[in-house]
Amino acid sequence: MADTDVLRETARAACLRRDWREAYRCLDEARGCCELDTDELDALGEAAWWLGIVKDALCTSEEVFRRLQQAGSTRRAGMKAVELGLAWITRGDIAIGSGWINRAKRILAEVPEGPEHGYLGYLDAMLALEFGDLEPTTVQAPALQQMSSRYDAPALESLGLVLSGLADLKECRTVAGFAKLDEAMLPVLADQVPPLWATDVYCTVIHACHLLADVRRMRSWTDALERWSANVPQAVMVTGICRIHRLQLRGFDGDFEVVERLLIEASEALTDLNGWIAGAGFHQLGDVRRMRGDTDQAMAAYARARELGIEPQPGEALLQLAMGKGAAAWTMLRSALDCEDRVGRARLLPSAVLVALSLDKVDEAETCCQELESLAEAYWSPGFRAWARHCRGAVLVTRRAFDEGLRALQAAARDYREQQTRYSLAQVYEWMALAHKGIGDNELADADVATALAIYRQLGAEPDVRRLDRSERPGGLTAREVEILACIAQGATNKQVAAQVFITEKTVGRHLANIYAKLGVSSRTAAVAWARANALV
Repeated sequence: MADTDVLRETARAACLRRDWREAYRCLDEARGCCELDTDELDALGEAAWWLGIVKDALCTSEEVFRRLQQAGSTRRAGMKAVELGLAWITRGDIAIGSGWINRAKRILAEVPEGPEHGYLGYLDAMLALEFGDLEPTTVQAPALQQMSSRYDAPALESLGLVLSGLADLKECRTVAGFAKLDEAMLPVLADQVPPLWATDVYCTVIHACHLLADVRRMRSWTDALERWSANVPQAVMVTGICRIHRLQLRGFDGDFEVVERLLIEASEALTDLNGWIAGAGFHQLGDVRRMRGDTDQAMAAYARARELGIEPQPGEALLQLAMGKGAAAWTMLRSALDCEDRVGRARLLPSAVLVALSLDKVDEAETCCQELESLAEAYWSPGFRAWARHCRGAVLVTRRAFDEGLRALQAAARDYREQQTRYSLAQVYEWMALAHKGIGDNELADADVATALAIYRQLGAEPDVRRLDRSERPGGLTAREVEILACIAQGATNKQVAAQVFITEKTVGRHLANIYAKLGVSSRTAAVAWARANALV
């Protein structure tokens, strides 16, 4: 047997057991010696895709498409065009992916209906949904269910359930929507869905969990994705997607320093493979860096997310707030809110409430809080509900309704514990400290601050640790002095500071005098400059 024959035979066996590295090695070596047939070239493209050799995978698959067209294999050529559309969209190149979808429509219009038309319909509906058009989704979902029965194709049943579930989520039918998405995973778990499409289903379902802040469900399906990835060994993309989702979850309750290091590697590795997930990774990286106090690097991470098509809000606005640019943060959030659908607005509104409160825009905070409460009730998302209670508690405490605010904050704390979102839990404890102080229970207020500080320290949120921990505060400032310094850094007058921290205007003046003396400065401007240089605000 000739050497090339041995290589081809070895590659065929490797493909059967999904040993993509061996399959690629043999087929790549063989094509250097002879011309591969169409099926072998197709296998080479598939192996290159799973190994993350994306340019070779796409070029090879396009050559397969041309050969199929030339051979008159219209149905196979149409399906290959659909797969190329999915591959390009997965990379984040929607324009090229859309071009392949339109080409597939033209080709498959020449042949009787088959399963290929179902895959095309799914992809076309998903693309329309990306641009806010729900109608193709509602049309294709039942059609795919019928085609699944007609052609005995469980994969089409899964894709139809995904479309139907997403349509339900868009229309606030959250329980029904997630029930369908969960059911859509059954054929995937049974290995009845081709790996390329199974990966897309997993990403879609996990992304939906993330958007609706259902952290527990997101954890569950990320675990399932990691187990399923054993079906596609050596699949660089699937491994990378798992890592990003795992790190997103770990960002809620893990060590920020470790999360940051791993996110850099994982996000860069996926940039050419899956632009959407890589962009989400860079967004999370920006959030982690912001909470660690690394302003410049956080800004760079948010910029990378935007380059990959992911708008880095509310993180970028919160970064502006941390830099003492509250007005800029408010403008950013207002602009972002105008561009979002209801789910997108729900994800931005908690930050809008807190930024508004920091600027003493209590009425605007109330308006945002009411909208968030309405959305939380409509979607019945555990994450939205926690955010709404958190914001309601903050608004009530700001308005000095301490008892009522404390009840809302305690409910939010229970929600955050259940979701294991520890940074948000620490923020709630800070607001609870203000509520307890407002009702005169200083002992409980101190305990709340200590709890928040412990969480921040475990996470590695250094700016928050410095802000709360007296032993680590430079300049010898007290907690109250840091609190007042933060207020004036936001541009607050003495009167506004007094209202925010519940003391008299005269006491504010006395604290400012002490601050100036300790820092060796003689003006508000100099004190604020010192505070920013020392990362206190």
